Amino acid sequence: MATPPKTPPSSSSASSGYSEGSIRVLKGLEPVKQRPGMYTRTDNPLHIIQEVLDNAADEALAGHGKKIKVTLHADNSVSVEDDGRGIPFGLHPEEKAPVVELVYTRLHAGGKFDKGSGGAYSFSGGLHGVGVSVTNALSKRLEVTTHREGSIARLAFSGGDVIEPLQVRKLEAGERKQGTTVRAWPDAKYFETAALPMAELTHLLRSKAVLMPGVSVTLTVEKTKETQQWLYKGGLSDYLMQTLNGDPVIPLFEGSGHADKNADNFAEGEGADWCVAFTEDGQPVRESYVNLIPTSAGGTHESGLRDGLFTAVKGFIELHSLLPKGVKLLPEDVFARASYVLSAKVLDPQFQGQIKERLNSRDAVRLVSSFVRPALELWLNQHVDYGRKLAELAIKAAQTRQRAGQKVEKRKGSGVAVLPGKLTDCESKDISHNEVFLVEGDSAGGSAKMGRDKESQAILPLRGKVLNTWEVERDRLFANTEIHDISVAVGVDPHGPADTPDMSGLRYGKICILSDADVDGSHIQVLLLTLFFRHFPKLIEAGHVYVAKPPLFRVDAPARGKKPASKVYALDEGELTATLDKLRKDGVREGAWSISRFKGLGEMSAEQLWETTLNPDTRRLMKVQLGRFDFSSTQGEITKLMGKGEAAARRELMELRADDVDIDV
Repeated sequence: MATPPKTPPSSSSASSGYSEGSIRVLKGLEPVKQRPGMYTRTDNPLHIIQEVLDNAADEALAGHGKKIKVTLHADNSVSVEDDGRGIPFGLHPEEKAPVVELVYTRLHAGGKFDKGSGGAYSFSGGLHGVGVSVTNALSKRLEVTTHREGSIARLAFSGGDVIEPLQVRKLEAGERKQGTTVRAWPDAKYFETAALPMAELTHLLRSKAVLMPGVSVTLTVEKTKETQQWLYKGGLSDYLMQTLNGDPVIPLFEGSGHADKNADNFAEGEGADWCVAFTEDGQPVRESYVNLIPTSAGGTHESGLRDGLFTAVKGFIELHSLLPKGVKLLPEDVFARASYVLSAKVLDPQFQGQIKERLNSRDAVRLVSSFVRPALELWLNQHVDYGRKLAELAIKAAQTRQRAGQKVEKRKGSGVAVLPGKLTDCESKDISHNEVFLVEGDSAGGSAKMGRDKESQAILPLRGKVLNTWEVERDRLFANTEIHDISVAVGVDPHGPADTPDMSGLRYGKICILSDADVDGSHIQVLLLTLFFRHFPKLIEAGHVYVAKPPLFRVDAPARGKKPASKVYALDEGELTATLDKLRKDGVREGAWSISRFKGLGEMSAEQLWETTLNPDTRRLMKVQLGRFDFSSTQGEITKLMGKGEAAARRELMELRADDVDIDV
């Protein structure tokens, strides 16, 4: 049999050593150990212990436990004990391995994905199914003991691998009947420090007790033989008063609201508990939680609280004609002096990142606001004197903000540039709050004008593709109408990287490039980024330039279980695939959904453009930064891409790297 002639390897492939054998497949928990920072905080082991604690709290949240005990042992290990149902230890019907072993050794295995009726957990903090498996991967040793159905099961791991297989025996007289105990020895090599921050840990445990009235939470430190216990019978008000800085101007506004089984838009049980205090001075105290998970970076549930408070207070002020002439009230004016504790319950929470610091679920804005607003409206109208005090506080904040905005806006010199006629400006003069969107096309500009927040969002439509300004001299820039309009609207003159431009005329804190999600839109985006990098570099350096990310697809999903029919937007093919996978997991029949592709921003209605791209609570906005590259290296790359005499370099780049790019034609 003849063998095909051997093709000599190219010099590039030979030198790089790139072949089939170069591809490495990470299995099991290897990804966690290779890149722990993608799955947890690596400054100290608190977050991996919190993952175990969250599981115990989820049992209590589901009504199956009343006690959580945390012990810091003398050997620097930590154990968490609960009296919940105990992790099942029988064989999984499909995987043919003990369930408790799967939970601790598989990244996407858990009992919290099934949110429908009959699921193990209706509401839970766990969602990604990577929690305690990450704890296991980053621990030198981890022991799990589960009491369940008259038996006790135990197994142990090291670095995520089973070192002591599952052993099961019958419970003896006097042993507790149910619950789980997990003891972990965090591996110090994965963390900057192996010590747990005690202040953070006690705050976390105390907050769990506050959010679960009737559940006792205990912390024992073996080295000092100290024990602390938290058991709250009341609501959130005692907790907020103990942590508040300064005396409240009005009595605490405390409330609770949850959907019942007849609710149209939300699942039964979804809702929130809250307590809000307004103070004249001191640093505000703000804590929020979703299904008992602390969300230190906030998210859409906090946006719902802000929206509900603002709408109710603004309505009260308008009803009693309290707003002075010339004062514009904004949400941050009401929120500026607010301290709060917010605990939301969401059936299927979508978090940003693995450590769940921020809630991204869009429906949570409407969920929380729909309960907070009517409750505060009723309270204000029952306590008019207190309502007037709260209105006075908000109006004072608005006046202070407006005075600051007027100071910033003053221009040097006597000449004032006339704003371009195409610019639809915003009403506010506060540049820290104001935004301008540079929008591709007049039709998209029309939708943006109708869908925007006219108080703080300005729209400047751009006709066609902007001039490539990489090699245009600065004194010739204003010959181009579009560039002239951008410069005048923004309020800053063109300058170079070594210049010190006059930024006092800056009119917007955010300059947002908004173009279609297709190839032409990407080209316009690149041309505008080239303009700002070449002729307005200080705007990028100061963090004023952003790129808006409109979606390319809309998926209309049918009702499923307790979830009503919904619209889901996807940025690209990857997000579309992930969205469809999630619908399949939710039990939606293949093809029961419909997919729409936006050909451009002009196809979006004003409501759709607001919901997906303009609304600060739900949009995706990327700040333009140099990142790990300095100015000179970035300049070299852009010269290769945008320079007129660089055709050969671009051709070489495309020949080498064209296969790395997906092109949407």
